[in-house]
Amino acid sequence: MKKNFPFDFFYALITLLLSFTIVHGVYTIVVRPSAEAVLQHQQEVWAQDPMAKMPRSVMVILHDYEPEGCFVLALWAGFILGYRQWLVSREQRALSQDFITIKDGEVVFPDDVREFTRQIEKLSPALQSRFLPRALKTALNRFGATRSVQHAADASREECEFEASSLDAELSMIRFTVWAIPAVGFVGTVRGIGAALQEAQRAAAGDVTGVTQGLGITFNSTLVALTLTIIVMFFLHQIQLSQDRLVLETKRKVDEALIRHLRER
Repeated sequence: MKKNFPFDFFYALITLLLSFTIVHGVYTIVVRPSAEAVLQHQQEVWAQDPMAKMPRSVMVILHDYEPEGCFVLALWAGFILGYRQWLVSREQRALSQDFITIKDGEVVFPDDVREFTRQIEKLSPALQSRFLPRALKTALNRFGATRSVQHAADASREECEFEASSLDAELSMIRFTVWAIPAVGFVGTVRGIGAALQEAQRAAAGDVTGVTQGLGITFNSTLVALTLTIIVMFFLHQIQLSQDRLVLETKRKVDEALIRHLRER
């Protein structure tokens, strides 16, 4: 038996490596040099005037390792979401095609099922694997085997429910990133608090630089992680909405294109 190529796994792996390469390259070339320049400038200004107010720099907020990890995960989720949306859009375009030809007012009896099944079997393997042709073929096969319109309708509904479950299961990797992004941010929070506590003795002596740097890591990591989680969650709900609409529209298409024409004699 020929095994299917695990495309989803390799796509996830390749896009993860690509996300790390892109984000790490941006951090190495742009973010960290800019943050170091801003921090050096702040030290020079505060050396002359300790009470001088300096605006917060986005580069300083982003320059730690935990925000970098959050961006890697968020970009990875974006690649996966883009791929899932492309698949849904492809299935939605298939809804405009007529995979079986049944005229208005035409009636399909159980003995006619083979004729319409052949229309689907003449399609390319890629088209036959689409959601709508599979639902139509399942309903036709059930109608031909049981000679019951109700069983055919149940078969198409079960196929739609199975597809909905499959689409939802394929979002599990994105749900993992939604959990992992705040988890990475929490790692930065813990690391920053630990760094601040290590400098507590120097803070008691009057030098609070180490404490402020540790607290900066804490709050910056939390800010970036929560912001990216909100963004990823928004797009995750959008793709879930698109998938739900696809299932409902396919169910309606099967009813209009096939089920209403079936007769048991």
